[in-house]
Amino acid sequence: MDYQTTLVSDSNSIGSNNICKYEKTHSPEITIIPNIVALNHLSLNLESILFDTQNSNFSCYSDAKIIVSDTIDIPVHRCILSARSSYFKKLFSSSEEEEKIEEYTMKEIMKDFEVGFESMVLVIRYLYSGKIKDLPMNVCICVDDDCQHLGCKPAIDSLVELLYAYFVFQIPDMVALYQCRLLDILDKVLWDDNILVILSVAIICSTACERLLSECIEIVVKSDINIVTLEKALPPDILKQIMDSRSDLAIGDPECNTFPNKHVKRIHMALDSDDVELVRWLLKEGHTTLDDAYALHYAVAYCDVKTTAEILDLGLADVNHRNARGYTVLHVAAMRKEPNIIVSLLTKGSRPSDLTPDGKKAIQISKRLARFRDYNRSTEEGKSSPKDCLCIDILEQAERRDPLLGEASSSLTMAGDDLRMKLLYLENRVGLAKLLFPVEAKVAMDIAQVHGTVEFSFVSNSTRFVVGQLAPMNLNTIPFKIQEEHINRMKALSKTVELGKRFFPRCSDVLNKIMDADDLSELAYLRNGTSEERVAKKRRYAELQDVLIKAFSEDKKELNQFVAMSLPSSSSSLAKVLLRSKSILHTK
Repeated sequence: MDYQTTLVSDSNSIGSNNICKYEKTHSPEITIIPNIVALNHLSLNLESILFDTQNSNFSCYSDAKIIVSDTIDIPVHRCILSARSSYFKKLFSSSEEEEKIEEYTMKEIMKDFEVGFESMVLVIRYLYSGKIKDLPMNVCICVDDDCQHLGCKPAIDSLVELLYAYFVFQIPDMVALYQCRLLDILDKVLWDDNILVILSVAIICSTACERLLSECIEIVVKSDINIVTLEKALPPDILKQIMDSRSDLAIGDPECNTFPNKHVKRIHMALDSDDVELVRWLLKEGHTTLDDAYALHYAVAYCDVKTTAEILDLGLADVNHRNARGYTVLHVAAMRKEPNIIVSLLTKGSRPSDLTPDGKKAIQISKRLARFRDYNRSTEEGKSSPKDCLCIDILEQAERRDPLLGEASSSLTMAGDDLRMKLLYLENRVGLAKLLFPVEAKVAMDIAQVHGTVEFSFVSNSTRFVVGQLAPMNLNTIPFKIQEEHINRMKALSKTVELGKRFFPRCSDVLNKIMDADDLSELAYLRNGTSEERVAKKRRYAELQDVLIKAFSEDKKELNQFVAMSLPSSSSSLAKVLLRSKSILHTK
C-alpha cells in the first residue's frame, strides 16, 4: 500500500519547538518520529560504551573507575557522567590530573548507606542511556516461596539502594520515582523493623523524600518497636518526635515506650563494652535478672559474637524467653543473620519451631532476609552471601532429626584407644573440613572454641612435606605423653566434628568417605613405582579430586547452600592434609 507523507510541527514536544514527524494518511494511522528513533539509537550507543564488550572494548577509553571491591570495578567516562549529574561534575572538576585515570571507591561515593553492585550498575546505566530498567528479579526476591516479594528485605533493599544512589547523584526525577515506589509498598512491609531501613534513608534524603519520611514516622509511631531498638537505629531528634507522638496519642505498650530502668541500662552498657565480668557483678546485686533485662536478646542483636557466647555460657538466661514484642532469642538471631550465634543457641536448647506473634518461625525469618540470587549462586561464581545462606541451612537442619553422634568414621575406629592416633585423626579431619567447607567449619570451630587450644604438632621441624614426597614415619617410636593441653584440644576437635555432623550431615558424610578411602595412603608416594604405576596413581588422584568436587556440589545443591570457596583452588593443600593423614594412620 502506498502512503502519502506530510510534514507537521509538534510544538508540545520536549526539547524542540519544531520536531518533524511523518504521518501516514491512510488507515491504519501510524506515526513515526525520527527524532525519537535517533534518540533511541543514541541511548543504545551510549549504553554500549558500558556493556557491549563483545564488539568493542570501550573500557580502554574510560578515564575513571568506580571500585566496588578488590576484583570488581566499573570503568566510566567523566565527560558523560559530568553532563548527566551535577554530583559527578563537581567530583570530577576537582581532579588534579586530567590524563590520569581517577579511581573512586563505593565507600567514598556512597558514604551514608551501603549500595550493592547491581544497584550501582543500574544507576550508572541510566545515566548513560536515560532508560529506566529494573534490577534482575533474583536480586529483588527472597528465598521464601510463600512470600509475595513486595515487602521482604531484598525487595526493600533494592528500592532503597536505588533511591539513595539517585539522591547522591542529584537526579531529582528518579528520586521522586523511587519514593513513589516505596510509598506503594509501605503497607506490605514484612516486620516493622524493615520500616526502619526505609526510614533511615528517608532521613538522609530529608526534604527530597519528605512524604516518605512522614509516612514512615507515622508507621513507626503506631508500631510496637521498642525504644531500645529505635534508639539504636534513629537520630535523637527523630526518636524524640516518635516518642512524643506516641505519648500524645497514648499508643503502644508502656514497656515499649519507656527507657529501661537504670539497672537494666547498666547491664546493656556492660554488654556494649563486651564486659561480661561486669554483667556478672551487676547480677550479683540482685536488682534484676538477665531475662528481666532481656539481656540475651540485647546481646544477640547488638553485641560481639564472643560476648554473646560468654553470656550464654553463664547459663543464667532462658534461651526461649520472649521479649515484649513476642520474639524469642532465636528469632532475633535470625534477624541478625549470624550463623555462629544461631548454632550456639540451638546447642543450648533454643526451639526452632517457636513462632513469632505473626506466625513465623526462625527459618522463615532467615529466608525472607536472604536474596534468591545469593542463595542459588553456583560454585564457579563463588560470590554468595555466606551468612544469609548458612543461617537458613542451619535452621533447616535443626528442624530435622539430629543424626546420631557416634564415631566419625572407620578411620577413627582404627585408632582404637590410642589417644595420640585419635588426636591425629581429628586434627586432620578438621583441617580437611576447613579446606572443603570453610564457612561451615569456621562456625563449628568457633562454637567448639578450637582456636583457644594448642594445635597438636606431630611432625618435627626438620621434616618437610611435599606432595608425592612424604617421608614415612613410625609414630610408635616417638615418645608421647598425653597432657592436659592435648585433652583440651581433643575435646574441642571432637565437639567440632559433632557439631558438623549435627548441622552439616552431608558435609560430614563426605569427609567420612574421604578419610576412609582405602587407597589414599598409596597416593602419598606419587613418584614411587614404575612409570605405569605412577601414571595410575596420578589418574586415581585426579579421580578423587573429581569425586570431591562432585560431592561438594551435590552437598550444596541438596541443602540449597552457598559456596564460599571453589575446591580446585585448594587442591594442593587438600592433598597435603589427605595424604599426611592417611599415611600417618596406616603406619600404626
